[in-house]
Amino acid sequence: MTHFSPEESPSSKHFSSAEGSASSKHSSSAEGSASSVRPMNNPASFVSMWSDLAEVGRSPASGGYRRFALTPEDGQLREWFTQEADRRGLDLTVDRAGNMWAWLGNPDSDGPGIATGSHLDSVPEGGAFDGPLGVVSAFAALDLLSLQGVTLSRPIGVACFVDEEGARFGVACSGSRVLTGALDPDRARALTDSDGMSYADAMAWAGRAPHLLGADPEALKRVDTFVELHVEQGRRLIDLKAPVGVASEIWPHGRWRFAFTGRADHAGTTAMSDRADPMLTYAMTVLAANKQARGHGARATFGRVSVAPNGTNAIPSQVTAWLDARAEAPDTLDALLAEVSRQATERAERDGTSLEVTVESSTGLVSFDLPLRHRLAAVLGGAPVLPTGAGHDAGVLSAAGIRTAMLFVRNPTGISHSPDEHAELGDCAAGVRALAEVLRELAT
Repeated sequence: MTHFSPEESPSSKHFSSAEGSASSKHSSSAEGSASSVRPMNNPASFVSMWSDLAEVGRSPASGGYRRFALTPEDGQLREWFTQEADRRGLDLTVDRAGNMWAWLGNPDSDGPGIATGSHLDSVPEGGAFDGPLGVVSAFAALDLLSLQGVTLSRPIGVACFVDEEGARFGVACSGSRVLTGALDPDRARALTDSDGMSYADAMAWAGRAPHLLGADPEALKRVDTFVELHVEQGRRLIDLKAPVGVASEIWPHGRWRFAFTGRADHAGTTAMSDRADPMLTYAMTVLAANKQARGHGARATFGRVSVAPNGTNAIPSQVTAWLDARAEAPDTLDALLAEVSRQATERAERDGTSLEVTVESSTGLVSFDLPLRHRLAAVLGGAPVLPTGAGHDAGVLSAAGIRTAMLFVRNPTGISHSPDEHAELGDCAAGVRALAEVLRELAT
């Protein structure tokens, strides 16, 4: 059993970081063992950690973040995670996929344990809360349990997953997918970024061994239950007037690459009737996807496009675009993709162009463990239960057979993947309290 020796014993309904100073810092002494966490000197640990992360990868102009996998910014974030684990005397391990795990207690001898956490990477010009809120809240929840003097009967781990967004190499949740065997390591190593650098070469640049990349069943055996806290990416909790909710399911979703090929030519001398312009085919496909998504009650977005030769006065020879599509049910998503592909192919024939569609990633419907989510909703005083259209590492672990749940923290803007993404400090504190209560419920 793991016992926290508290410096004080605040009520489970109180979390002082909402009132604390963001300038407070933690001791970095390295005393104690991995079986007992060293409590922070100030319960304002959330505020302090958030401040430490605030400028990593942040654009001074837009306020958005660019925290991509296997970059200098990623290295800074991993170092921050390592330091936070060390400050608490946690046992840090890195699995074969590169995901980091900080364990309180020994999940090999006393496990399997209860894990929480999220990711630290971002989309291009992303917000501050998507991912980091879950990691910071995990450490802060451990601090709160420490201050409450809670005795644990099971190990607790804090996870930091690699490349959840897939912003650099194109495959979302690549860290958890490789870990669980859902993504073949040979395919992962061969992925390339927009500059042509492979995932393998980027790993080598970051000091990691590409040949070791692969599934890690031993790491998975350490996890009995995984609970991921995440900022809500939508407005349901605003409408429900609730600071925290519990996830019911993740919609089926995926990414498809549409490669439209035509013929490059002069913009000023080529008659409109003589063109084989893939941009026209692409433009129609964007409209078709929008219409089909609306008609199916689904989501469809062409958010990334590459044009060659990309000259103002040149008709393109190729347009490559990436479709992100999501729907409530698998059949609905299949029907949407089939109809968009059919219309795009027919239009390509009219335009004298060609089309190739490639699946880059696809995830089926994920229904989180029903007894667990009902148990957590009850523990949290009847917290609302709601679905999400956003993908998460929790969904990948659930598909791999691990008992999994998610908590959402209210986002007053309802906006995500944008600098406008936000969560009020009071709601963040409510999220930390909720996560601590969940960990107490599952690990005592």
